Amino acid sequence: MQGVDPAWLPDGVFRPIGTRRTLIRGSGPLVDTVRAEVAQACARFGGAVVRADPDLVLELTGDDGSEAFTYDRRGGCTTVTASGGAGLLYGFFHVVRLAEAAFLGEARRERHRPGLALRMLDHWDNVSVHPVMGQVERGYAGGSLFWQDGRARGDLDRVRAYGRLLAACGINAVAVNNVNVHAAEARLLTDRLPEVADIAGALRLYGIRTHLSVTFAAPVVLGGLETADPLDAEVREWWGGATARVYSEIPDFGGFVVKADSEGQPGPFAYGRTHADGANMLAAALEPHGGTVHWRAFVYDHRQDWRDRSTDRARAAYDHFVPLDGEFADNAVLQVKHGPMDFQVREPVSPLIGAMPGTRLAVELQATQEYTGQQRHVCWLGPMWSEVLRFGIDGESSVGSRAHGGLVAVSDVGDDPFWTGHPLAQANLYTFGRLAWEPAADPDGILDEWIGLTFGDGPAAGVRAVLAGSWRTYEKYTAPLGVGFMVQPGHHYGPSVDGYEYSPWGTYHFADRDGIGVDRSVRSGTGYAGQYAKPWAEVYESLETCPDELLLFFHHVSYGHMLKSGKTVIQHIYDTHFEGVEEVEAGREVWASLAELVDPARHARVAERFEEQLRSAREWRDQVNSYFFRKSGVPDARRRRIY
Repeated sequence: MQGVDPAWLPDGVFRPIGTRRTLIRGSGPLVDTVRAEVAQACARFGGAVVRADPDLVLELTGDDGSEAFTYDRRGGCTTVTASGGAGLLYGFFHVVRLAEAAFLGEARRERHRPGLALRMLDHWDNVSVHPVMGQVERGYAGGSLFWQDGRARGDLDRVRAYGRLLAACGINAVAVNNVNVHAAEARLLTDRLPEVADIAGALRLYGIRTHLSVTFAAPVVLGGLETADPLDAEVREWWGGATARVYSEIPDFGGFVVKADSEGQPGPFAYGRTHADGANMLAAALEPHGGTVHWRAFVYDHRQDWRDRSTDRARAAYDHFVPLDGEFADNAVLQVKHGPMDFQVREPVSPLIGAMPGTRLAVELQATQEYTGQQRHVCWLGPMWSEVLRFGIDGESSVGSRAHGGLVAVSDVGDDPFWTGHPLAQANLYTFGRLAWEPAADPDGILDEWIGLTFGDGPAAGVRAVLAGSWRTYEKYTAPLGVGFMVQPGHHYGPSVDGYEYSPWGTYHFADRDGIGVDRSVRSGTGYAGQYAKPWAEVYESLETCPDELLLFFHHVSYGHMLKSGKTVIQHIYDTHFEGVEEVEAGREVWASLAELVDPARHARVAERFEEQLRSAREWRDQVNSYFFRKSGVPDARRRRIY
């Protein structure tokens, strides 16, 4: 671990615990983890584990598996009690976050429990380096934490450290391989299973359950069967046996993640079956062992004719899955991307989340920044995620309250010395965990918490200034008003306004000489707006009520259309792209001013990334502004240089 950035838990935050007298009551594997953490802190900073007269009591009162804990401060003693080992572990990390404040004041009894039972990261890691996708698909922090040279890493110290980081912010599950399952990854279910068991053992120390992405075609690919038909008795028997063998190796295995009938991945459609048929077959295999299948709802036509304006990729998930509501097994979770397209910098919340009351849904976010700067740009996503989780899908129930299957994020972590490539991208990982624990939490408060743990008080104001508005800054210099994409095809980094405009992927902006945007109204467009419950169907249908930031997602309008801000669409495009670059320049200067207050290696990495962000932001500004000036013929009212 030499040289590895300790993320949001540098040793210094353990000092208040390490200088205290601590009493630990209870037994079990996770209590042993807590005991080891406290002992290590005491050895470094001078405290002690004691049997009497403690400053801190950590007590397990039962063994019911609960993740809840009670925090109390009375009579000069701080107490954490829990009825499950995981709860005690989370209570311990709560004290760590509070630092010295945990030992000050009186009468602070608080009950803490997670708002969502499953808080999961999906790693898109490949066992072997894929010739197209590389070691980690859509990963921007180096190679895999788990896999190297075609096999599991022999040294699991970093995996154990990773489990510690995840537990510190409340994450309790990890899928350790890519949802696009290639030949080597498929075998993790069978002859490569002992490697998965080793990884699961390292993560188990911190209460993390391991999941596997599996191919729907496994009975054919691995079992030698002639079919993978989910209603075939021999296929169901094969899955039952394979699943039982997994649990014999990994008793606390979480379950399977499946991408089926999506972007070329095999699925039940080949046999005339439904997604519910496929998911329920796997759910039946997992049910005796307490496992869950996460069936991804990212299903759409990726061979669309760009000339066809009646086919709308945004509609696809709703159209595929809503007719199946109520048909999925209790331990089948439909995993839905938070927006209808693909993790864009601005999308509406997916209408599917509010349209399947009879199905367990998990909401999927993307921590790895595929479309938000690829961890080369500062882009703290907390405000976006909070908006999603607080969104009232029917005017009342929020997304967070409907995510009964949990909250999932595509991981942003790799083997980079700074974990996330860009040290400030660690804020996204931490924020995801804390919002998964408490979906209604204030993201700004979470950001302050992460900054305090990672940097201390000295540079805190400057770091906050760099991060707090960074998502909206990124939005300003990239795709405007919710229109999305405009990225280089394939790798998705940098601007290409027409990059996907004539492609089969269904990601169009329809800019012409007169206007821009996709008509998704019921009255004259694809009808997508009608997939929402009231009041949102009416809000998005109408030009008068549609929010500016989503205008081009729902409507095709003229360049002279007046926004609620008082600007025309074309002037908004010009202004925001100039403003975005100016804000990156200002952020770079703020970061430069922190050189004496931040660890030199960390400061140098962020400074290096800022140079690339500024170069890229200028390229976005100039390409987007030039494109729309040439399309519209409308000059910038402020007469700035447009090429």
